[in-house]
Amino acid sequence: MDNQPKVIALGFFDGVHMGHGALLRTVAERAKTLGAVPCAFTFDRSPAAALTGKTVPLLSGVADRARLMEELYGIREVIVAPFDVMRQMNWHDFVAQYLQKELGVVHVVAGHDFHFGYKGEGNPQRLAEKCAQLGMGCDVIPKVEIDGVTVSSTYIRTLVQEGNLERARWFLGHPYTISGQVVHGSELGRTLGTPTANLLIPQDMIAPSFGVYAGRVRLPGGEVRLAVTNVGTRPTVNSDRKTVTVEPWILDYQGDLYGQNILVELYVRLRPERKFPSVQALREAILENARQTRDYFAKASR
Repeated sequence: MDNQPKVIALGFFDGVHMGHGALLRTVAERAKTLGAVPCAFTFDRSPAAALTGKTVPLLSGVADRARLMEELYGIREVIVAPFDVMRQMNWHDFVAQYLQKELGVVHVVAGHDFHFGYKGEGNPQRLAEKCAQLGMGCDVIPKVEIDGVTVSSTYIRTLVQEGNLERARWFLGHPYTISGQVVHGSELGRTLGTPTANLLIPQDMIAPSFGVYAGRVRLPGGEVRLAVTNVGTRPTVNSDRKTVTVEPWILDYQGDLYGQNILVELYVRLRPERKFPSVQALREAILENARQTRDYFAKASR
């Protein structure tokens, strides 16, 4: 680690939602005042999944969490720690040895419900007291509510699974995104005149409610284009109902994206996924969805 002093936010930050944003904005402000590097600390896997043994599908992987924290809140360094190691560490050592001594942290920001260390014995009160003893600054951020609802990754996961991405965007503070490498598909879209860039949803990631969404795609060079995106198993042309794909048809774009990474932003669900009586009927529906997508973003820009 370098010797620059750090101000750090502690948490898992799945989805990097508006509640997380309250921590990250505080980090940026404190870092500016102290002449320190604004940082965030996250784990390599879901603490909830590790502790309960249950599957907890993620809103965002490590790379997307880091990207969102940098783009939205100016976080310059994201430290990814192995949860299985950190859960065995004494909470005193986590603060004194790891944060202060190893990382060079001078100020800590945590949420009201953050627990850490062996058996989760570290809590916000103990964190604040230990920081005071060590001469470190500490902010504990209260819960954030929108329209009387506490902002949480758990609640947002429910919205995404329901396909309610407009409300999810309200609580996230940004569009729900899926990123990944473009893989080869059946190329039916090319035959229909609606060629798609196909992504596979990683097993540990949440799958939005199957359907067609209006959204945008960020291309490898940074260019952003409107897109009609199907999430699901393509029942009209596919008998394999196990593989979930994300297939954006990038409007007004021609180019080879195979093997490249793109970012898909989903804004609103236009219709559920369904089986059409013919490929021609499917094509007509996709063209109508393209019109709806253009209208949606035209109205949003007014």
